[in-house]
Amino acid sequence: MGLDDKIKNAAQDLTGKGKEAAGKASDNERLEAEGHKDQTAANVKQAGENVKDAFK
Repeated sequence: MGLDDKIKNAAQDLTGKGKEAAGKASDNERLEAEGHKDQTAANVKQAGENVKDAFK
């Protein structure tokens, strides 16, 4: 469960970075904000995984 979740979080973070970059390049604020939201969600999930790892 841990490694799969970390991979999914990294993929979500990369997707968010791509959306944010595409939004900036096309001057699309909604896409840029969606990318930022995806990155934030991935970071929160990753922090939860780090907490779980700390208690193993």
